[in-house]
Amino acid sequence: MPLHKWHRKTFAMRNFKFVSQRKPRTAGFSLIELMIVIAVILIIAALAIPQLLRARMSANESAAVSALRTLATQEVNYDSAWGPGFSPTLAALGPPTPGASASAASADLVDQVLASGLRGGYQFLYTPLIPSGGTTPTGYTVNANPISPGITGEWFFYLDQSNVIRQNDGSPASVTSSILNH
Repeated sequence: MPLHKWHRKTFAMRNFKFVSQRKPRTAGFSLIELMIVIAVILIIAALAIPQLLRARMSANESAAVSALRTLATQEVNYDSAWGPGFSPTLAALGPPTPGASASAASADLVDQVLASGLRGGYQFLYTPLIPSGGTTPTGYTVNANPISPGITGEWFFYLDQSNVIRQNDGSPASVTSSILNH
């Protein structure tokens, strides 16, 4: 056999063997590629989750202030409609039972959730101020405290019949706390 024919045959055989020994590439991603993608996702989540929690806490605080403004307005309405005097309980500002009409015991001035004393990560503690020997509240205080301080909110709020909302950071607010500026 001439050399040039033998050379072609050998070269063709080598190529055939080389091709037949290769493993065909399977569809999909390699383990390294998947690990890199997971690492990137975890880094992004580590940066985004604290911001999300702060945004949620800020939203809870804004909702608590809004609820206190609602309570201040509705206490004035209660005094006008059912007075003289303010409501004896927070539930008295809430809706009546189905089929019943509004009364001094359930004035239908705030929704059931706020009347229950819990809303948006805050607990609302209502205290009527009844003078000694009297039966009708001449004032009230409302403390809005985060249910889980540092998680559902950082600020504590206070409201009384003067309709001025006060705030305190880290402990329950009172009449001596600083006035809310917004």
